Amino acid sequence: MDTVTMKLNADPLILSALREDITQEDVSTNSVMPFEKKGSVDLICKEDGVICGLPVFERTFHLLDAKTEVEFFTKDGDEVKKGDLLAVVTGDIRVLLSGERTAMNYLQRMSGIATYTRQTAALLEGSGIRLLDTRKTTPNNRIFEKYAVRVGGGTNHRYNLSDGVMLKDNHIGAAGCVKEAVRMAREYAPFVRKVEVETETLEQVREAVEAGADIIMLDNMDHDTMREAIGIIDGKAEIEISGNVTRESIEKIRDLPVDFISSGALTHSAPILDVSLKHLHAI
Repeated sequence: MDTVTMKLNADPLILSALREDITQEDVSTNSVMPFEKKGSVDLICKEDGVICGLPVFERTFHLLDAKTEVEFFTKDGDEVKKGDLLAVVTGDIRVLLSGERTAMNYLQRMSGIATYTRQTAALLEGSGIRLLDTRKTTPNNRIFEKYAVRVGGGTNHRYNLSDGVMLKDNHIGAAGCVKEAVRMAREYAPFVRKVEVETETLEQVREAVEAGADIIMLDNMDHDTMREAIGIIDGKAEIEISGNVTRESIEKIRDLPVDFISSGALTHSAPILDVSLKHLHAI
């Protein structure tokens, strides 16, 4: 994450997370460490995976005390092994103790997403299909989770509702039909915005093609129906597959000639990567 993005967009969220954990004071830390004392602690990897979120981990401690020092022995996107020493954090022991859980929550969550994404993207190698995330992210953590998808080798779909036009079933219902929804979107949205249409039936696919949609999403269709839909589209629009796509199911659809596969599981179902702060000692 660049400095501007961190200050403008990430810092307020990290501070909010710290305030959630410390509403008045850290009673446990203040009871055993009433005065400033310099110390250090090791960041240890406890299972194999892809590390992600190191700048956020470091920033969490810096927001508590800018004098905190973090020496890294790895970088975001690196594959790490159980037992690896990832970093050493040095500073006021009170800061190390008070910031530990928030910093680790970010690092474990982001590393888990990056690891799951890397494993899923590997299943699409050589297919030419791009793996996309979705907006199924943890509230107030989207910036971190979508960053983790990129680090893991995936591609971000739209960041939020302002990024692009995606006409889903309820938008189509509100407009009356696919053709009218696309017409209204073309009329309203800036010309630089692509128009994507979510389709659930072959009839909707035909309507989307006739309406001139830029991207057509095949949502929750079985394999044979998707093949038929791809034939109907016939190169007239880019194609995205979506709907309950997981690491386990993706191999069954990678043979289809489509442009994108989107998976909410990248962010909502990835397990954390187990890392830990250990061996705290005064220096």
